[in-house]
Amino acid sequence: MTTMTKLLGAATALALSAGTAAADPALIFDLGGKFDKSFNEAAYNGAQRWVGETGGAYREIEMQSEAQREQALRRLAESGSNPVVMTGFAFGNVLNEVAPDYPDTSFVIIDMVVDQPNVRSVVFNEHEGSYLVGMMAAMASDSDTVGFIGGMDIPLIRKFACGYAQGVMAVNGDATVIANMTGTTPAAWNDPVKGAELTQAQISQGADVVYAAAGGTGVGVLQAAADANILSIGVDSNQNYLHSGQVLTSMMKRVDNAVYNAFTDGPGLETGFRVMGLANGGVGYALDEHNAELVSDEMKAAVDAAAASIASGELMVHDYMSDESCPAISF
Repeated sequence: MTTMTKLLGAATALALSAGTAAADPALIFDLGGKFDKSFNEAAYNGAQRWVGETGGAYREIEMQSEAQREQALRRLAESGSNPVVMTGFAFGNVLNEVAPDYPDTSFVIIDMVVDQPNVRSVVFNEHEGSYLVGMMAAMASDSDTVGFIGGMDIPLIRKFACGYAQGVMAVNGDATVIANMTGTTPAAWNDPVKGAELTQAQISQGADVVYAAAGGTGVGVLQAAADANILSIGVDSNQNYLHSGQVLTSMMKRVDNAVYNAFTDGPGLETGFRVMGLANGGVGYALDEHNAELVSDEMKAAVDAAAASIASGELMVHDYMSDESCPAISF
């Protein structure tokens, strides 16, 4: 059973519930909430899978503000939680300062690289999975115009967008890809109203498939697309069920596996840099009963062939993080 960590008071004191062993793992969710149906929820699902298989317990904290990051890390480390897993690039600077103070605690950060001896850094080849769903968008589009809506405008989200645009263009070189970001602050991860407004604007420009890489904001994107009877593409978790028959697919980013592996490895886990991509099951696309009728045999065959080529290294997808250019799309 999970031991819930509560955030208390104006001073944001973090109170850790009693009842777990000293070496229980811990998970800190980024802003946007544990049940954002996307990135954070994928992390939660990985932790719950570990609980279901082992009967173990873990501590968790849901971030409420940027100011709580350092306090959360220190309180968990001092309470004996090990390993301490956190979701989101925004923990990077704080973890770099905190980790040396707790050399016997293993930390795992998802979506950022922190070069400390007791830190495992897990990053994903989001551009590879985004390429696949871009192909699917182009094949499903009748208007030859598709959209992308990102959350916070950071290089990581542009990495999603550029891979997506490259996949679209691989299928239809004459297609148009419209891209918008929700904002420039962490609030952009949890603004479904703004996500819906951006979707409606893209629809007015002719988009008939829209890909959301925006955390909780994406819920508004998928809703607006369903209301307008166009297709959407989910992200991180499998979001096909949210609007069955209206979500073309979801780009699966296996944050759940990263958390599950960290909890399973436990204290003293192997640290260093890990990349999760198509070659090792880190990203992919979702196919289930909710979108089976939308994905033709031709579409599946083309995407699966591309996935195999990417996994083998035969096909290279542009990585915005290593080269900040994206000729197929403008922001």
